[in-house]
Amino acid sequence: MPKILEHRGYKFYFFSNEGLPLERCHIHIRKDFNRCKFWIDPEISLAENIGMSAHELNILEKTVEEKQDLIRSKYNEYFG
Repeated sequence: MPKILEHRGYKFYFFSNEGLPLERCHIHIRKDFNRCKFWIDPEISLAENIGMSAHELNILEKTVEEKQDLIRSKYNEYFG
C-alpha cells in the first residue's frame, strides 16, 4: 500500500492491486477508521466515503486539488 503523503493526520495512498483492468487515477485517504476515495481523472470527484464528515471531505477535496499533479505523477510512476 504505497503512501503518497500525510497531511493533517490523513494518509493518502494507493492499493497495490487497483483492479484489472486498472481503475482510472484516484487516491484513497484514511484517518483512524474513516476513509474515502477521490477520482482524479477526468475531474476530481468523491467516489466513496465511509465515516468522513462533510467538513472533512471539503478540506480533503481542496487538498486533492492542490496535490493532483503529485498524485497523478505517483500513480503513473507506480502503475506504469
